[in-house]
Amino acid sequence: MGIANLRIFSGTGKKHSEIFIFVENFTELRNFDLIIAGGGAAGIMAAGIAAQAGFSVLVCEKMEKPQRKVRITGKGRCNLTNMRRPEEFLQKVRSSSDFFAPALARFGNRETVSFFERIGVPLTIERGERVFPASGRAWDIADAHVRWSREQGAQIVCHTRVTEVHTAGGRVSGVTLSTARNDSERVTASCVLLATGGASYPATGSTGDGYLLAHRLGHAIVEIRPSLTPLETSLPFAESLKGLRLKNISARLAIDDRYVQQEFGELEFTPFVSGPVTLRMSRQAVDALIDGQRVAVDLDLKPALNPTQLRERIARETETLGPQALLSSLLRKLLPAQLIRPFAASLQIPERLPLNAVKAPELDKIVGQLKLFRLPISDYRPFEEAIVTAGGVKVSQVDPKTMQSKLVQGLYFAGELLDVDGYTGGFNLQIAWSTGYAAGLAAVGGKEANE
Repeated sequence: MGIANLRIFSGTGKKHSEIFIFVENFTELRNFDLIIAGGGAAGIMAAGIAAQAGFSVLVCEKMEKPQRKVRITGKGRCNLTNMRRPEEFLQKVRSSSDFFAPALARFGNRETVSFFERIGVPLTIERGERVFPASGRAWDIADAHVRWSREQGAQIVCHTRVTEVHTAGGRVSGVTLSTARNDSERVTASCVLLATGGASYPATGSTGDGYLLAHRLGHAIVEIRPSLTPLETSLPFAESLKGLRLKNISARLAIDDRYVQQEFGELEFTPFVSGPVTLRMSRQAVDALIDGQRVAVDLDLKPALNPTQLRERIARETETLGPQALLSSLLRKLLPAQLIRPFAASLQIPERLPLNAVKAPELDKIVGQLKLFRLPISDYRPFEEAIVTAGGVKVSQVDPKTMQSKLVQGLYFAGELLDVDGYTGGFNLQIAWSTGYAAGLAAVGGKEANE
């Protein structure tokens, strides 16, 4: 049995229902107009757009369900886009923003919001112009998107992956498919879209398969590395900081003692250095660490107070505590309890020093460190913990308007597989929606132009 005879699994729950298709074998698979490798955000978008135009579309998803990564993004809430104006949005695209601009212009954040509301997902805009499903459930985005794609006529098969893309005369001719049971079959296709994702969160299926497929077809791959990933610090007693969240923190990224980026917001110890502030800085930090440069994150623990105001605050607290009180008591008035020991160790001033022994030089050090508390960065966390992958298929070999390869006719790319990535805040999912839309639309036009 093949596509005509599929085993259908239906799972239902209190919050949602799912229907996923599994291929028993490939003996009767037919020709498709478009075969898509990867059932993530970009692949499902392209599938629905092409099927809507009458294309026969097959989506091959290696995992047990499509859009695994979408279902966990944004800590399960799915920050699906950001409502910043196009020029501001592109400033948040860390690499290849010029390449991405045409796709964003065609299907941008406003189109994304309209699309998901049209298919039945109410949305809400939160701080920082971030867009979420009103329900707070990423599953609602994924389920609605997959359902819409199927309603357009796209076929989605799970536990199935593309292991090879075939060409003839400089254009795509088909693919070889393989199941989890290692059954395989060659299938013909007019167009193939590689939307396999990057290498981040490999448990969701993003294991870098697409890079190998693209490379075999002659495409250069810009070195991949984790992006939006936690950082490791060599700060003494850093292990004691696990679970600490610092809100309204000003942070500056220093590379070889030169400030290259400043952020404001929340920083979290997991025990690694994480949180939105860190993730936004991690892209440059990772590149610098790979290059062997010195990296540090300098925190202003009291951004609302200037040094003079801090001295006045310390004087008031000292008067209240009394001269015989210990330095540790003063620090408890100024810092979260978990931070006192690492802070004091960095000061190199005994925690049990009486306040009447704190003289001008010690006071200068305390004030100075409250305004600049250095977290030396020793390493970065691996792909397993990274939100996105930096690097990927070199965009100079891809048409920015159509996402079609400049080397192989009928071959398209979309999503994280491309060397396009942005900061946290909904920008990376928008890259997926936009490039998937562009690829799906262009595949239809490309096939029609060649008929």
